[in-house]
Amino acid sequence: MTITFIVPPSLDGELPAERTAGCTRLVYPMPNIYELIVAAVLEKEHHVCYQDFVLEEKNEKQLELFFAQDKSDCYLLWCVNLSLETDLKTIRYIRKYRPDVWIITMGPGVTYYTKKLLIDQRVVVVRGEPELTVQELTGAISEGKDFGTVNGISFLKDGNIRHNPARELIKDLDSLPFPARHFIEKYPFTNPKLKIRPYTTVLTSRNCPYKCIYCVPSSLTFAREIEFKKDNNRKPPISYRSVANVIEELDMLAAEGYRAITFIDDNFITTTKRLRPICECVKKHGFSWGCQARADAITEEIARILHESNCGFVDLGVESFNDDILKYIKKGITSEQIYEGIGWLKKYRVPVKLNILIGTSPLETKETIRDTLRKAKALKVSQVMFNIVAPFPGTEFYDLARENGWIVGGDYKPTDVQHHSILNYPGLSNEDMEKMLFRNNISFFLRPSFILKNIGRFGSFTDFKIALKALKRKLFHT
Repeated sequence: MTITFIVPPSLDGELPAERTAGCTRLVYPMPNIYELIVAAVLEKEHHVCYQDFVLEEKNEKQLELFFAQDKSDCYLLWCVNLSLETDLKTIRYIRKYRPDVWIITMGPGVTYYTKKLLIDQRVVVVRGEPELTVQELTGAISEGKDFGTVNGISFLKDGNIRHNPARELIKDLDSLPFPARHFIEKYPFTNPKLKIRPYTTVLTSRNCPYKCIYCVPSSLTFAREIEFKKDNNRKPPISYRSVANVIEELDMLAAEGYRAITFIDDNFITTTKRLRPICECVKKHGFSWGCQARADAITEEIARILHESNCGFVDLGVESFNDDILKYIKKGITSEQIYEGIGWLKKYRVPVKLNILIGTSPLETKETIRDTLRKAKALKVSQVMFNIVAPFPGTEFYDLARENGWIVGGDYKPTDVQHHSILNYPGLSNEDMEKMLFRNNISFFLRPSFILKNIGRFGSFTDFKIALKALKRKLFHT
């Protein structure tokens, strides 16, 4: 069976949805490792193709022409909240030319909004963690067997939506193949924080054990979490690949010529015992690399390990420097711990990026936002990313926002957290947050000191242009 993964161009008049993190419009392209792991699983049994109309800068007419000419047996779409309208329109284009072809959708968008894309009996929704479900489903379809007992799917049967029981989480992540990166190796991925190519991303674990009420750290995590919470009323447990399996992938990437890596785990730094051998491998191959971590995970020993292995950045989810706000959102961290973690990283010259999230609690005011900006600037870190919190369905924050009437219009609608707010607090409106977000970004990214510090670090003029385009999109949404 021929199976084609489709990444359609934006069909909703906005910038394309970023489908890896899943909560913003595209700033700079990231490899969708989650989708590529599914592709690698399917390659063992089927002929797999991959068509990314965003990276190839193709338009709606070219998408329609593709479906008019293509003869695939099945199409797969990775769906996030911001892509749902585009994906629905894409499915209708498929149906226009291929009325009987199978369409499989997966990702957080359809895990939560399961009904949205189920337009007929040959569209199937894969909920939650997708790899084994898609493998079993496509196996049944290719052999002409009934897939009605496959766990983890939703589909139309006799005009009604049938939701099969959830699938158990994958117990052995080492059993999964490495992502099928050969489908995207022709695209010039880069990370402006590393500024070196060839570049890719690596995932060594799934989910995060902490209890932040608002958090949707990645599209795979969110899909996994939404599905697990339905039956268990709690976040799913964190799952790890073995260190040996991670090192095997890093050795392979080095042999293939990759020079820069971002570990996109929700929380990469957990224990020294796990971190040290991975960093030794990274150092051996000379990778420039970065990761996401909690500030309270950073000790002097950790900072030293990061420095010795040429860590190019640590992305810290700080959100706020206000202890009352941090407590309200169940961050499990204090401002003192944030300062301590940043202090260790700065001592060992590890570049720091801070993530600041505006509006995470009704305790937020214009003054708390200004105070956080002042404190972020005073730390003189490499970068600060400002976003506005969104009440994502499936989170504790969503329930609070609905119950208290904080959501503009009464309920969630997909929102680009880098530019827009759908929250209104009694003392802070959505317009207030949007204006302060824009001012904070301008104040930080257009400082002469920031520009001079970063402009000379790019490996090529192409990488500089990519970073400039990303900054323009972030600031002006164009």
